[in-house]
Amino acid sequence: MGKDVIIACDFASGQKTMEFLGLFGEKKPFVKIGMELFYAEGPEIVRQIKERGHKIFLDLKLHDIPNTVKKSMNVLSRLDADMCNLHAAGGSKMMRAALEGLMRPDGTRPILIAVTQLTSTDSETLKNELLIGTPMAETVMSYAENAKNSGLDGVVCSPLEAEAVHKRCGAGFLTVTPGVRFADGDIGDQKRVMTPAEAKKAGSDYIVVGRPITAADDPVAAYERCVKEFIG
Repeated sequence: MGKDVIIACDFASGQKTMEFLGLFGEKKPFVKIGMELFYAEGPEIVRQIKERGHKIFLDLKLHDIPNTVKKSMNVLSRLDADMCNLHAAGGSKMMRAALEGLMRPDGTRPILIAVTQLTSTDSETLKNELLIGTPMAETVMSYAENAKNSGLDGVVCSPLEAEAVHKRCGAGFLTVTPGVRFADGDIGDQKRVMTPAEAKKAGSDYIVVGRPITAADDPVAAYERCVKEFIG
């Protein structure tokens, strides 16, 4: 499975999303549909973007009791997304239930990855607000191992942690890394970031890039710059 750049289409409406994707012409970049867009437009926006020929990362970060997650993943599997996710903090039983729910009648399923810690979470927040005394790096590694042992395909993690995740969980265990910014760009509310080139060197399998592309003066040029820096 090759590396890829996933554009975070964090728009408030389907119209804005389609206008944005229209800028790319015949290009069909891999896109992420997150909570904002999904809650605004519902499942139909997934179908519409899929019909345009895009691969889709459905980023809804499920976190609930195992049975609820299993049933919800069963519904999401019918949307033909290519990748889905959940919070590793839900535990192994929940993650295994999610895999069962995602399996389609033909034996296929989307890639399933787990969120370890959000890239907006720093060590101080981890300790003082989440009351997790274990250092950030070890917390992420433990969550990643739980995900692997539960049968998941990979994790969402900071690009700073991608290399360590591969060392702990194997080269085939996917690292999907947000928190990617250009060297000359604004890091916004992300606290653990890398450039596309740095993420490539660190071993990220996929990078998720939002505002550096979607808010750029020329989104297509920004996307192509990302691809060049990350994939070459």
